[in-house]
Amino acid sequence: MFRDLPITARELKATPEVLERVYEAARLGLRGESLALAAGMLPQEYARLKLMDRVAEIAEMKGRADSEMAMSRVVFDAAEAGDSKAALEFLKHRHDWVAKQQVQVDVSQQISITAALEQAQRRVEMIEDAVVIEPKALARPVPLARELGEEV
Repeated sequence: MFRDLPITARELKATPEVLERVYEAARLGLRGESLALAAGMLPQEYARLKLMDRVAEIAEMKGRADSEMAMSRVVFDAAEAGDSKAALEFLKHRHDWVAKQQVQVDVSQQISITAALEQAQRRVEMIEDAVVIEPKALARPVPLARELGEEV
């Protein structure tokens, strides 16, 4: 069965067409296997091509850089036009800017552990006083006592 299949090794060259497909896939944000397949190669072929010819890797880097520049330009233009959200996002992501945060905590009561324990003890005592267990309720039922041979 293998003898019937025409097996030919594919030629790996960084031709202008291949480099353009790699550039475009990288510009669209694809990485790894997706980038290789979108560029018309198997992932193993693309890895070998990058080892054989550094121009393929440069085409990928150039695609990413051009994409980042275009998207940065969109955000920058929006920020310059007065979009405050775009300006904040640009400052946060490109200049590591963090908005000043101020937290004020005001505690008007002091918490006393001993007072809390005293209150808990009072609650337990109130519950114990409210629940009265009658001694008769603890005695065995008459039929069970007779079965065991006890006097009733």
